[in-house]
Amino acid sequence: MALEEKERIIIPDENGDEHLFEVLFTFDVDETEQSYIAVVPAEQAEEEEVEVYAFRFEEQDNEDFTLFPIESDEEWELVEEMLNTLAEEDDEA
Repeated sequence: MALEEKERIIIPDENGDEHLFEVLFTFDVDETEQSYIAVVPAEQAEEEEVEVYAFRFEEQDNEDFTLFPIESDEEWELVEEMLNTLAEEDDEA
């Protein structure tokens, strides 16, 4: 059985320190035409309880992307709904 390679990204914090995160998923919201990414710290990825971070992102021309904090309650509700849906699908698998 082959191990699935998880996508990882480095995100700097407000102090400029870089942290490695494992990508849980990305998704687009058609109504707002926005894209979102959910990540967990790489060192917590295998733990039972993990802290999930979510950002809105915009892709750039060179396959890079820019992350933006989620600030509105409406955006957080969208992300939480998607997280709950994926968690339910995971439980059924």
